[in-house]
Amino acid sequence: MNVETEKSARDLLAFYTEAGVDAPVQETPVDRFADDTPTQAAAPARSATARPAASPAPMPVAASSAPAAPEEAAMSARELARSANTLDELKELLRGFEGCALKQTATQLVFSDGAPGTRVMFVGEAPGRDEDIEGLPFVGRSGKLLDRMLAAIGLDRSGVYIANIIPWRPPGNRTPTPQESAICLPFIRRQIELVDPDIVVCLGGPSSQTLLGIKEGITKSRGRWYDYDTGKRQIRALPTFHPAFLLRSPLQKRLAWRDFLAIKKALDE
Repeated sequence: MNVETEKSARDLLAFYTEAGVDAPVQETPVDRFADDTPTQAAAPARSATARPAASPAPMPVAASSAPAAPEEAAMSARELARSANTLDELKELLRGFEGCALKQTATQLVFSDGAPGTRVMFVGEAPGRDEDIEGLPFVGRSGKLLDRMLAAIGLDRSGVYIANIIPWRPPGNRTPTPQESAICLPFIRRQIELVDPDIVVCLGGPSSQTLLGIKEGITKSRGRWYDYDTGKRQIRALPTFHPAFLLRSPLQKRLAWRDFLAIKKALDE
């Protein structure tokens, strides 16, 4: 294998890994467009006295439990989330929750990072590949950028709390469906209630739209303060760009910098 072919093979494997493929179906490739209908050999003549072989008894089929309907899963999530009195209880309830199909394809639950009881909570959309491996939110390239942005205003992970709307990685880092977000929403709402921060920072449009009910895109909503109602108190909420977006659009970092300065000013008040 020459160097170019080897590099192409490595790139292909990296693509499959990123897409969530972790096991081959067969050892050798199969051409499914080929005409592979086997030629049937002539059946041997059967004697008049020979009895046909008895057909084997059918194998019992195990009953499969159908996944809960989205409405039922969302209702179950609301009941479970309300029953959690601590963050540890909420985390364990999420571990046992079967209402979101993303749990079946993810490596593990990605619950949170940082310190509970801090004044600022950051909420993203969903974990990526690195987060799925480590079990912590924002640990990949976007997480490193977030760390630098925090450091620029005198903060680090020990002084903030970080979570996502959805705690399981969607296959191939695809965008979560509205149903998946709706099912997981009660858990992140309860998480915010238990952390009880003074400021919630929504990282990216999906997080802002899901938590704050914003219809506008993140370009129009970022940098504006909103009220987030926990049912017990009003918390100031600020939408801003997701670090992953800033990696793709570095010119927008200047606007994100303004947002982080606004966070610093609010904490100093």
